[in-house]
Amino acid sequence: MEEVSMFTNKTHQYSQDLLTGSEALLRCLLMEGTECVFGYPGGNVLYIYDAMVSNPDFKHILTRHEQGAVHAADGYARSTGKVGVCIATSGPGATNLVTGIATAYMDSVPLVVITGNVPTTVMGTDAFQEADIISITMPITKHSYLVRDVHDLPRIVHEAFHIANTGRKGPVLIDIPKDVSNQKMVYHPSNKLTLRGYSATPSPDPTEIDKLIQAIAESEKPVIIAGGGVVYSNASTELLKFVNKTKIPVTTTLLGLGGFPSAHDLWLGMPGHHGTYTANMAIQNADLIISIGSRFDDRVTMKVDGFAPHAKWIAHIDIDPAEIGKNIKTDIACVGDIKAVLEYANTKATLSKSSSWLNKMQVNKSKYPLRYKDSDTELKPQFVLEMIHETTQGNAIITTDVGQHQMWVAQFYKFNHPRSLVTSGGTGTMGFGFPSAIGAQVGNPNRLVVSINGDGGMQMCAQEMAICAIHNIPVKIVVINNQVLGMVRQQQEIMYESRYSQIDLAGSPDFVKLAEAYGVKGLRASTKAEAYRIWQEALETPGPVLVEFVVPKEENVYPMVLSGTTLDQLIMGDFE
Repeated sequence: MEEVSMFTNKTHQYSQDLLTGSEALLRCLLMEGTECVFGYPGGNVLYIYDAMVSNPDFKHILTRHEQGAVHAADGYARSTGKVGVCIATSGPGATNLVTGIATAYMDSVPLVVITGNVPTTVMGTDAFQEADIISITMPITKHSYLVRDVHDLPRIVHEAFHIANTGRKGPVLIDIPKDVSNQKMVYHPSNKLTLRGYSATPSPDPTEIDKLIQAIAESEKPVIIAGGGVVYSNASTELLKFVNKTKIPVTTTLLGLGGFPSAHDLWLGMPGHHGTYTANMAIQNADLIISIGSRFDDRVTMKVDGFAPHAKWIAHIDIDPAEIGKNIKTDIACVGDIKAVLEYANTKATLSKSSSWLNKMQVNKSKYPLRYKDSDTELKPQFVLEMIHETTQGNAIITTDVGQHQMWVAQFYKFNHPRSLVTSGGTGTMGFGFPSAIGAQVGNPNRLVVSINGDGGMQMCAQEMAICAIHNIPVKIVVINNQVLGMVRQQQEIMYESRYSQIDLAGSPDFVKLAEAYGVKGLRASTKAEAYRIWQEALETPGPVLVEFVVPKEENVYPMVLSGTTLDQLIMGDFE
């Protein structure tokens, strides 16, 4: 695969120069290790874009929509563990970032979002392209800054990166009025932090961890729910060690996939709404639930009143104390960085009394595997995902959009490495999948990145194919085309007595021709034989490729737990 070498960063040492706010901003971003910024210019950030002309070290990708920019920065951040950066102008440019900011906030992704604003002299007058983006985004940012004095800019940028990427991570907004971006200053790099009241990471309480160790010693039916926090805290190794010491089976949430290896004997699959039979039944029959970096989201717990009814203890390990007891009553609260908590726990962890429990899990895994009715005449989406897993050996970075294909990826692609799945969990944002793949590829130039999308979500971001063509970003773009809003159709079939309403996507474009129009190679398959052949061709083709797999629209995602029911009330579909 070709390396995207244009985005390599350098180390910079700057003297105390007289700079504009825009020039200082670029230097600050480079000092923070920013490899690439994704953005879209407009009138109130033109001084910033003008400064890019004189700074060849600064790398920027012009997306075709501001939402593409923020999703690309998000994909970069999730796949690398670094802070993603995007920029947009004031007013509509800034508001076009809102969905992406909310996506990152819900999933605890570190972003620094830079917006322009109208000059300070006309702020509050409803000037052209003015919007109070700080007030608009206050509920979905970890922190926000309005830069009124250019001399504050180096400090603000340094603080923003620190806040975004420490504690419970999340997006930080920096709003820069146009006149401030052109003010002159003597540039002094900032390397000091004086954040009153900001405690990034609370120290773990050994007493609570000791309680957890004692509960494990007394438990006979323990189960771990590992979430995205395991990945974000780089605690996968510590979790694996903890599980090998205690022999406690593990379920991984959607965002936790890859945080614990799917190939491990003690992995039970994903729990919840479209979770495996084994994972859901384990939770419902466990006497000890240990949530590690998972916030007991409603798609995991389903009906809260009926969640884990036999559990004597609910333990919760999380960096954010606000999550403890928020959704599920907690008996043991281990607040702190997951890596640090598990490091301490591993000094005392011993084998649990779970041998008969583990035998039951193995029986369930064997008796109720994930399966589907294969076909000799139709190309099933589950088959496509199995094929992609087999041909990439589980080593690709997979990004997804939102819908049925997202759940099939979670079920049939086996993740064994952290940061190998990039997907929108909390907000379920359509249009996320493909732009996030661009960011993931920029951040991981030597990795294979596969973007898996539905035909609905792909049309919300298809314009970003221009970036792949121009910069030769070698993302392999998969479109699972069933000509319908599949997840909506499935819910209307099961929950609304097949009263289908506004789900037909039959008027969608020819995706192969659309790709070719952007300068990207396009391929299509509608049978198994074609699928193998063209997918291999895609993998062997340098640069970006779009592959459309034509699948039947009636296919559903199973198992499924309906809203308002408990985890053990699974609908198994064709295998009831």
